[in-house]
Amino acid sequence: MSRTCNFTLDVWRQAGPTAEGKLVAYEVNDISTDASFLEMLDVLNERLIESGEEPIVFESDCREGICGTCGLMINGQAHGPQKGTATCQLHMRSFNDGDHIVVEPWRATSFPVLRDLAVDRSALDAIVAAGGYITVNTGAAPDANLIPIPKTTADTAFDAAACIGCGACVAACPNSAAQLFAAAKLQHLNLLPQGQAERWSRTEAMVETMEAFFGSCTNHGECEEACPKEISVDFIAWANRDFIKAKVKNRKLAG
Repeated sequence: MSRTCNFTLDVWRQAGPTAEGKLVAYEVNDISTDASFLEMLDVLNERLIESGEEPIVFESDCREGICGTCGLMINGQAHGPQKGTATCQLHMRSFNDGDHIVVEPWRATSFPVLRDLAVDRSALDAIVAAGGYITVNTGAAPDANLIPIPKTTADTAFDAAACIGCGACVAACPNSAAQLFAAAKLQHLNLLPQGQAERWSRTEAMVETMEAFFGSCTNHGECEEACPKEISVDFIAWANRDFIKAKVKNRKLAG
């Protein structure tokens, strides 16, 4: 049953990448428990605009947990307290009336703050650009059953492809590592027949690009806990295995 609640928000406000930021307190009253977290921020922004204040900058697009742009740190947790949920899918019924909620942007050196709660996540794009695609010209699309793929392989590749690139894994990791993101983007191609032609060049290029931007994985496991799609850390192990093989195979090919 829907009801309304009152909240106190401490929101990170920062005018630009080089400006100093700080937490600013706002009282947000009469918020429906059926409202999403972003809808609550929309209500706050409408009230700020009506009072002549600058609205809070935050990112969102699909608001269906698909695009990955909505990520926020909510009370120190990536995407908030509900497991397997993106910020846009988090509803205010997950909080109690009168709760004090701290809202911050992703905290990682490779995600510089652009303004308020919006960060630059182009480092993730650089990893995908390094090899997260297939360039083989396959001609006309074959029949769906022409290439036999075991169901377990197809299901595992699909699990990896569920990554929405939000960066929660980076924000939650004590080392700000992007291994879960990179591994998911790698393995959803490396597991399938269509990805084999470029498997080893793709693996080396993507992993080395990731290492250039992000910290190293030390198996804390916070990435899996924070991931709104609950992607397993097993993909990191598989990516590490492929990276070792890629170093050997690419060296032989170069020679």
